[in-house]
Amino acid sequence: MARKKKETPQEIIPAPIVEQAICETLETNYMPYAMSVIISRAIPEIDGLKPAHRKLLYTMYQMGLLGGKFTKSANVVGSTMKLNPHGDSAIYETLVRLTRGNETLLHPLIESQGNFGKAYSRDMAYAASRYTEVRLEPICRELFTDINKNTVKFVDNYDGELKEPTLLPAAYPSILVNPNQGIAVGMASNICSFNLREVCAATIAFMKDESADILEIMPAPDFSLGASIIYDKDEMRKIYETGRGSFKMRAKYRYDKSNNCIEIIEIPYTTTSEAIIGKIMELLKANKLREISDARDETDLDGFKLTIDLKRGVDPDELMLKLYKLTPLEDSFGCNFNILIDAVPKVLGIKDILREWVSFRMTCIRNGTKFDIDQKNKRLHLLMGLKKILLDIDKAISIIRHTEADSEVIPNLMAGFGIDEIQAEYIAEIKLRNLNREYILKNVDNIEKLTNEIAELNKLLSSDRLVKSKIASQLKEISKKYGQDRKTDLIMADSLEQYKEDEHIDDYALTIFFTRGQYLKKIPAISLRSTTSEHKLRDDDEIILTVETTNKSELLFFSDMSNVYKMKTFDMPDCKVTSFGEYLPGILGLEENEKIVYTVVTKTFEGNMLFTFENGKIAKVPLKNYETKTNRKKLVGAYSDKSPIRDIKFLESDTDIVIITDNNKVMCLDTSLIPLKSTKSTQGVQVVKQPEAGAKPVSVMFASESGIADVSKYSIKSIPAAAKSFKEEDTQICIRE
Repeated sequence: MARKKKETPQEIIPAPIVEQAICETLETNYMPYAMSVIISRAIPEIDGLKPAHRKLLYTMYQMGLLGGKFTKSANVVGSTMKLNPHGDSAIYETLVRLTRGNETLLHPLIESQGNFGKAYSRDMAYAASRYTEVRLEPICRELFTDINKNTVKFVDNYDGELKEPTLLPAAYPSILVNPNQGIAVGMASNICSFNLREVCAATIAFMKDESADILEIMPAPDFSLGASIIYDKDEMRKIYETGRGSFKMRAKYRYDKSNNCIEIIEIPYTTTSEAIIGKIMELLKANKLREISDARDETDLDGFKLTIDLKRGVDPDELMLKLYKLTPLEDSFGCNFNILIDAVPKVLGIKDILREWVSFRMTCIRNGTKFDIDQKNKRLHLLMGLKKILLDIDKAISIIRHTEADSEVIPNLMAGFGIDEIQAEYIAEIKLRNLNREYILKNVDNIEKLTNEIAELNKLLSSDRLVKSKIASQLKEISKKYGQDRKTDLIMADSLEQYKEDEHIDDYALTIFFTRGQYLKKIPAISLRSTTSEHKLRDDDEIILTVETTNKSELLFFSDMSNVYKMKTFDMPDCKVTSFGEYLPGILGLEENEKIVYTVVTKTFEGNMLFTFENGKIAKVPLKNYETKTNRKKLVGAYSDKSPIRDIKFLESDTDIVIITDNNKVMCLDTSLIPLKSTKSTQGVQVVKQPEAGAKPVSVMFASESGIADVSKYSIKSIPAAAKSFKEEDTQICIRE
């Protein structure tokens, strides 16, 4: 037997690299993905559902779970994969959010049995789909109203084996009744929920008069978790008109006097119990909540509850004002009413949403009406044929009896009574026992009724007013059947008591010490007076700044990377002379190799900052520029980075300064010569002339601290100016490099 010749592996030739414009690559490769995410996944449509929600609910409807018995969630997930091929875990996560047990929706769409987690907890895991059971809530009847009457368009599923609806014919504006959030590519959507009764009433009022004030009927959103909205009517009106904006929410609480604790019973929709407890414990650890001894989650079968134990003598209402300010117990909801309308994303106000929904719902009703008219016309047509044989039943029987071939029965009936093929088929299919006068008369009597019904349906079809009247009637019935009282109440913003931090801070005299090694000490004056110890410092470290102030001041730390870090003095812990103090890079979160080069302590932000740069320019900037309404920790662009910084000084008022250059020359000037600039990042003005040899500032001192007996010898009257050589008697002055 001949041996098979060993084959040599073929050489793999790599495909040539073809250059392609980035714009063309994005258009051909990225844009289809982006459009798919926007249109087919992340943004809800006018029926209030995303495609994943719609596929899931329609599958459950087809499974007979509307009014039927519970079934395992795993069954629903498996069946939904025939329409939604994104995987069982994604489908189950979608299902969980729609359930009553999860408490995400104001009006849940899925009735549930088992553990489905909670919307107010990010860590509470839901049970696996094989353990939980579901079926559709009764309100889903209103989502599927007349779906079998061609009210909405059906398309093929992904493999062409099944049909699925492009929208559900929702009989109420579900887009506003349940919250919806989605992040697409380059855009997002965040729709809050509103009370069903108020939405129905507002929709009816809008259909009657588009200029109606919706805000008076539907004053604010309503959430499944309750809590309170801090109500600003002007801001809410802006949200209603533009579809964008935000409002704040506060948790609800009660005080348990017997146990001296606060019980949080409702929290904002946008936060979680873990976020609240975590923030409280963080503040406790930082010694910023001395009024609290402990905080824990006591949620059980009786409902949601966070418990905060108080120390003796603490006012619970005052403490809650502080917690609202410092923790997610007060949070914001950012509105972005971005909705797909005919596959086009649009940010709409409330009236625009109602207008689109009314138009959509009118189309659904007209499509359903056309279907009914068509069905009734078909029935009427059959009965008209049946009426003709009423004249001679015996003739019809004789025709059928004496026709030899089965194929000739229909043509013979058509010829014998002057009816068409459809009517003849209907007559031929009537059972022999029903070919009696009573049966025929009973059916023929329906002709007049059908004729009147068709006329009424045609009247409805041709009248916008009647269609809107039918929508209003349905909305009233839905409101009565499923409506519930508001869960989220309103607190008027203008009557709201705010926590004033300064009023609750102990103010006392203290001294700030800043060292070259980036350490800061905050030592109360009483502690300084009572100690005889020397400052404890690291090796080769020294104190370079000492400032007397009070506990209600503010600290500004300027770094060598053009940043300024801000901190309230009372946020720094008190320390003793015998401690190293606080290491600022760790506290402030400095970047790698970033150092603090100057520190300012202020209470009023009065005065100016003086920045001296290597190129001989000096910028004078008001300290007010670094004051912020919010408690920002870091401001970038604190000063110009066009030239290396050589010195930073704080000026309470204009004074004389001495500038020493790297060529051993000196000048003295009054800072009033330097104009004040309004922007922080200004390069300032040229102060030191720079001849070809160069004259870069290396040191800046207040004239009173320079050690020069007569600084007037080096004074200049205008800028820019050249530095002057040292007089022989001043050569002992130490020039710092």
